[in-house]
Amino acid sequence: MDFKNVYAINVNDFTEKKNNLTYLSWANAWKAFVEVYPKATYKIVKDEQGKTYFGNSEDGYMVYTSVTVEDLTHEMWLPVMDFKNKSMMNPTTFDVNKAIMRCLTKNLAMFGLGLYIYAGEDIPNEQDQDRIEEKKMKESVKVITLQILQDKAKEKGITDAQILAKLNNNTPDKEHIADINLLTQAQLNGIYKLLNK
Repeated sequence: MDFKNVYAINVNDFTEKKNNLTYLSWANAWKAFVEVYPKATYKIVKDEQGKTYFGNSEDGYMVYTSVTVEDLTHEMWLPVMDFKNKSMMNPTTFDVNKAIMRCLTKNLAMFGLGLYIYAGEDIPNEQDQDRIEEKKMKESVKVITLQILQDKAKEKGITDAQILAKLNNNTPDKEHIADINLLTQAQLNGIYKLLNK
């Protein structure tokens, strides 16, 4: 789960203003999120009777959601509110449903999606975007380096497993690497130099 990558997604085209507040629709929020994490799941929290809201007519009502991506789960809550953002003491099923979907959108912000909107910013922080672009560039260079290394190794009849075995034998005090894709750029560069000798 890469928070910065999700935070950098610009969702401004999907927002709307209501009562001087900026809203991101749940449908567009979920679409943008699963485009990055297609295996993400969400859960609407229910009580023992299967009701999707908690509370009473004196204090108001709350709804809860949770979103899971890979091994990370964030929970979120939201009061059932009217159009003035005041707690409702006698909400309808429509009000509860609307609150649940707003809660889900807020839940996705915990992973970074549209969080800049809640922070009162117009766009994701430019420095964060620059760091993400730099990271993508480094990852691209690493993929190309790995491909060149594997081509060179294939010419010499050397497999990925042999490369890893040699590398792991030379680093007995460190945790062994089981996948060649996990090698650092520096390790790839070093192996490539050895292959060229």
